[in-house]
Amino acid sequence: MATQTVTELQIFEPRVAASSQKSPEPEAETLPTLPTPLTVDNTAIETSETTLSKTRTAIVISQLLGVSLFSSFCNGVIVVGLPAMATTLHLQEGLLVWPTSVFYLTAGSSLLIAGSIADVVGPKRVNLFGSLLGAAVALACGLAQTGGELIAFRALQGVSNAIIVPSSISIISTSLEDGRPRNIGFGCLGFSAPVGFSLGLVLGGVFVDSTGWRPAFYLAGAAGFALFLIGIWALPHDTVPSTRLSIWKGLASEIDWVGAILASVGLATLSYVFATLSADIHNIRRASNITLLVVSAASVLGFVGWMRHQVNHNRTALIPNSLWRSSVFTSSCIMVLLATAVTNCMELFSSLFFQEVQGNSALGASLRILPSLIAGAITNISTGVFVNRMPVMWTVLVSSGASAVAPLLMALIRPEWPYWYDAFFAQIFAPLSCDILFTIGLLVVSDVFPKHTQALSGAVFNTCAQLGTAIGLTVTSVIAASVTDASHYANKASPDALVLGYRAVFWTMFAWMLFVCVVCMLGLRRVGVIGVKRD
Repeated sequence: MATQTVTELQIFEPRVAASSQKSPEPEAETLPTLPTPLTVDNTAIETSETTLSKTRTAIVISQLLGVSLFSSFCNGVIVVGLPAMATTLHLQEGLLVWPTSVFYLTAGSSLLIAGSIADVVGPKRVNLFGSLLGAAVALACGLAQTGGELIAFRALQGVSNAIIVPSSISIISTSLEDGRPRNIGFGCLGFSAPVGFSLGLVLGGVFVDSTGWRPAFYLAGAAGFALFLIGIWALPHDTVPSTRLSIWKGLASEIDWVGAILASVGLATLSYVFATLSADIHNIRRASNITLLVVSAASVLGFVGWMRHQVNHNRTALIPNSLWRSSVFTSSCIMVLLATAVTNCMELFSSLFFQEVQGNSALGASLRILPSLIAGAITNISTGVFVNRMPVMWTVLVSSGASAVAPLLMALIRPEWPYWYDAFFAQIFAPLSCDILFTIGLLVVSDVFPKHTQALSGAVFNTCAQLGTAIGLTVTSVIAASVTDASHYANKASPDALVLGYRAVFWTMFAWMLFVCVVCMLGLRRVGVIGVKRD
């Protein structure tokens, strides 16, 4: 049997010891170790080593998968049903982008705070609260009577998603057995979002064309409440101290609130500007957007300075600057950011191509994207099962190269070509890199952070993904609009003019995926096999 090389990533502690010793140069990529343990009420948090039965493990994974799936399901419903919603709720033209954008704005800016709280309060408590909030807000979206109400409820949906995701990652990382059960859990979490989004596109199209868009949200809300009830029984109990006093002390002393707030403000203001620019690039000239960009830049610089201050004074630091010196961690974050951007933009602009250029209905476009859903689900499950047997760099490199083929095929496509000639294969290849990176990236990042900060590790990872979505949608929207406006066609809304902009977007995504391949070769070249069972 061939010998496998297992790369052990050193655990990063979000606190600095009073003194440190220099260690010999490692042979493989390692991360800085800061060994002071995180405590609550002067008592070290103990991590649970209880092994769940196979049946209980399957139920836990299914419950967490379902909660995340129906959160993303609503995003798909919004995309396919927005024209009908705008008509029903009298949504103004300038606000059409916000039912979608506000979700990513609030989700991305809340992840780090939600993850930090989950590590102190306990992932089960936080996850159940997020599940209940998500179910209630999904029903509220279906009951919205004005455009403002819909946007407000969608903002709360983003917050609920930010609560659910890091706590789910923490539950899987700390409660499931190392090796295949944990790998499959991460794999299922990885495909829950794209599968939920795609189901929202398909079923949302069915609802919009039949009973209307509101029942789609009722379905998500009802399913969310059912999963909340299942979670009360199924999810493993939290292992953090259960007394209210110790929890409140932990919230006050063990969370880097200043760092979390600085990061959240920077992400929120940047996401807001991106959302306005995706609607109209000329919005960059507005004084409000210029001010927000300055605030965002100041927040980022302040965050870096605050992390240095906290480390120098031996205090809790949210994400110490030294963590970014690891090529494994940094490259994983960069690749996830770009791969997520490409995957989401592929879904959006493929749908637009099928509808605006080829003249298909919303349901017809959704069905043409369906192969991406199936390929993504199979990829995530397969990665969870076999990741402990696959060399990381080659797995990511091959999948990223395959995903680069997807935008290339769409860039070369001709509107008159049959779906099966080109677009079908583009949809098959599109999700491979993102879905494999999600599982591998979670395994890498969760190994970097200690057991008692797994929710924070998930928050950091998913913040990169959310930021990638925001950047990707903004850049591609600007490119598509600029190229279409610069075309020689008098009617800028004609298929001939639109396809020029879409084609430029697909070429841009192709370049991004090539860059992901380069980052993979440079950053993961010394990583062997991950996700193995530890003795």
